[in-house]
Amino acid sequence: MKANNKRWESIQAILVAVFAALILRQFVIAAYKIPTSSMEDTLLVGDFLLVNKFYYGAQTPEWIGIPFTRVGFNVPWFRFPKIAEPKQDDIVVFHYPRDPHLEYIKRCIAVGGQSVEVKNKEVFVDGKQFPDPPKLKHIDPIIYSRFDRRYPTFRPGLGSRDNFGPVTVPAEHYFMMGDNRDNSADSREWGFVPPKNIVGKPLIIYLSWNNHIPSYRLMHKIRWNRLAMVIR
Repeated sequence: MKANNKRWESIQAILVAVFAALILRQFVIAAYKIPTSSMEDTLLVGDFLLVNKFYYGAQTPEWIGIPFTRVGFNVPWFRFPKIAEPKQDDIVVFHYPRDPHLEYIKRCIAVGGQSVEVKNKEVFVDGKQFPDPPKLKHIDPIIYSRFDRRYPTFRPGLGSRDNFGPVTVPAEHYFMMGDNRDNSADSREWGFVPPKNIVGKPLIIYLSWNNHIPSYRLMHKIRWNRLAMVIR
């Protein structure tokens, strides 16, 4: 009998721990891995981040289904009060507007009511040049004219990757761009981010893997200089 009681107490402890972890992940802190190079050199492929989900207002699940599949259904959801709204220059995690099952991370360039324009790769907001992030980069020396269609924009007539707009951001929406400006699928391509898609604000890098180094060289695979780096 005592053995059964101890076993049941252990199961209860595990269930409580799992439940607490799920609550924390949904409403407080979540982990996120950088999968692409669109935010280089601010964030690198293989960076693992901790994301503050309550800063912009945590929300209850809006989809319930089988994990790691798209089998499920949408449910009514609720967003809790936020500490702040996403603002210019914030790095933000959000649900991709064209596929909410995916999470993207980009830099907020403009908010509702502001005008965005790109002239020869330089970004302007309300007619003023947007300050370049410290680790911004361009990997393509070619500047595409606004009439070039190799990099289509989300609305016909808005131009190209390097000469875009001007376009006004709708109220309570956000215009996002990657710091790797020539290699980023962002608001130039797929449009604005609505408030319901906002997930959270990344805080620090807790681990960083260099995917180009083989796993057996573990100590070299970890980018030690990026551990505990605050994200700005």
